[in-house]
Amino acid sequence: MSPASTPVIDPVDLTRDLIRRPSVTPADEGAMDVLERALTGLGFHCRRMRFENIENLYARRGTAAPNLCFAGHTDVVPTGAAEAWSAAPFEAEVRDGVLYGRGAVDMKGGIAAWVAAVSRVLAEGDVRGSLSFLITGDEEGPALHGTKKVVEALMAEGEVIDACVVGEPSSQQALGDMIKIGRRGSLNTWITVHGKQGHVAYPDRAANPAPVLARLLARLADHRLDEGYEGFQPSNLEITTIDIGNPASNVIPAEARARLNIRFNPAHTGDSLMAWLNAMAGEAQAASGLRIELEHLCSGDAFLTRAGDFVAGVQEAVEAVTGRRPEASTTGGTSDARFIRAMCPVLELGLVGQTMHQIDERAPVAEIEQLAEVYRRVIAGYFDRV
Repeated sequence: MSPASTPVIDPVDLTRDLIRRPSVTPADEGAMDVLERALTGLGFHCRRMRFENIENLYARRGTAAPNLCFAGHTDVVPTGAAEAWSAAPFEAEVRDGVLYGRGAVDMKGGIAAWVAAVSRVLAEGDVRGSLSFLITGDEEGPALHGTKKVVEALMAEGEVIDACVVGEPSSQQALGDMIKIGRRGSLNTWITVHGKQGHVAYPDRAANPAPVLARLLARLADHRLDEGYEGFQPSNLEITTIDIGNPASNVIPAEARARLNIRFNPAHTGDSLMAWLNAMAGEAQAASGLRIELEHLCSGDAFLTRAGDFVAGVQEAVEAVTGRRPEASTTGGTSDARFIRAMCPVLELGLVGQTMHQIDERAPVAEIEQLAEVYRRVIAGYFDRV
C-alpha cells in the first residue's frame, strides 16, 4: 500500500462507530468488526483470537523489528440507569464540541486516536519496523480470557513486541499531564477459620472461630509490608469484609470468614505475599488448634518501566503537542499492562479519565483530535530513534 493510497482515519468518527456497538463485557456487538475493517484498510493482517466467549484481536503490519504495539479494550462497563444520561449512552452524540457515550474515555476514544495516528504516519511513508494492535474484549470483566490469554499465545508462538503503549485514560486534569509507567500488583485472599458450633453457655463443648480470626486479622493489619519502592507508595493490606452470618445470640458459630486485598509494589510478588499469609495462618492454626483455610487470587504482579528512550520519547511527544511534560506515575489500580509487561516495556497514555465509568461519560472532540496527534508523534519518534 503506497502512502498516497493510505486512507486517513478520522478519530472522532471512528470513536463514534465504536461507541455505537454496546460492547458491555463480555458482549462484543460488532466492535471488533469495526476495528478490524479499519485496520485491514490500513494494511494490517488481523487475527481474531477467541478464548471462551471473549473476542480478542491481534493485528500486525510488517514483519521487521522493532514491533511497536498499541493495546486496549473495546469492552465497556454497564451504563447504569440509561434515563439518567443527558444523551443516550450508545448513540455517540456530539453536543457543544463534546462526545457523549459509554467508552468515549475508557477507552474507545484512545483506540480510535491511535488508529488515526497510524493512518497519518503511513500516509507520509512506511515505518522502519512493524506496528501492531492487541485489543481485548475482557478488560473491564474478570480479565481471564483477554489480554492474558493473548499474551500467553503470542509468547508461545515466538511473537516479539518491543514496546507497547496502552491507551488507558491516564491523564488526570488535562490531556497528557500524566503517563503511567508502572502499576501496583493486586492480591485477594479469602480466609476461613473452621471451629465447632455450640451453646455459648458451654464453651468447653465448642470451638469459637471468631476470636481466632480476629487475632489473625489484627496481626496482618498491624504488619507494615514495606516503606515504599522506587516510584511507588508503600504496599497496603486492607480487610474488605468479615462475615460470620450468625443470627443467634446464644450460639457459638461453626465458621468465621474474612476477605482482604493487598495492593503491592515491586518489593513483593504475589507468590511471596501468599507465602507470608500462609505462614501467618499456619502460626494461628498451630496456636488455636482450629483449621484455617486460605484461598488466593493474584490478578497481577507489580511492574515498573524505568526511565529511558521509550519513556522519554513519549514524554517529548506529549510536550510537543500540549506544551506540558507528563508526570511519570505509578498510581492507580491495575490494567492489562500487567500482562503485557511479560513481553516488553509498557506504559499507559490516554485521555482525561475524570468521567470514566460515570453517567454521561464524555470526551471533548478537540482532545480526541489532540490525542491522535500526540500518538502520531509517539509513533514517528519511536521509529526515528531505531
